[in-house]
Amino acid sequence: MKILIADDDRVMRTALEAMLRAWGLDVVVCRDGNEAWQALSAPDAPAFAVLDWQMPGLDGPEVCRRVRQHRASDMPAYLILLTGNRRPEDIVSGLNAGADDYVVKPFDPAEFRARVQVGMRVVDLQGALAARVSDLEAALANVRQLQGLLPICAYCKKIRDDKNYWTQVESYVSLHTDVQFSHGICPDCYARIMSEEFGETGVEPPPAGQPETAPD
Repeated sequence: MKILIADDDRVMRTALEAMLRAWGLDVVVCRDGNEAWQALSAPDAPAFAVLDWQMPGLDGPEVCRRVRQHRASDMPAYLILLTGNRRPEDIVSGLNAGADDYVVKPFDPAEFRARVQVGMRVVDLQGALAARVSDLEAALANVRQLQGLLPICAYCKKIRDDKNYWTQVESYVSLHTDVQFSHGICPDCYARIMSEEFGETGVEPPPAGQPETAPD
């Protein structure tokens, strides 16, 4: 998983990068809020970011606000704020800015790793859910079915469409569903047509399940 870290303190930035790489993560390193925002607004932006609160340019909460406004709702980023502020009102302010979690410096590496693992699980679940939604939308796009009342002529069996035109039933059904038609003659029609058109009587209908067309 790709994770972004943004901190203007070189020592903290180096320590964070070393820890995250040791945990098997692909780390994108930013030195300030402007770099972090550019990386998080790119098409291939990381889905996970650890942002320092106080940075030159954009601070951590402002980066969080911009990410929430920019990123699509189906692929949100998981954001952790790092800060030395311990006051409850600061924590609330950071979370209201769009952060998902809040880690106070100096932090315990074991606790930090646990919080990162929580974020990774959330990102994985969001990715899996987005994939399932995409598959469902694709499936629904291929499913079309007729609903409602269809006006049909009692004599010629044509159907009146939404534009008040009368069309053959097979044309209407093919347009609104994935059904395709193959034409034949049922036994009753075969006997009637042969009798009416050729004056034949006692015409034997074709075997059931084997429709035939009338001779030329």
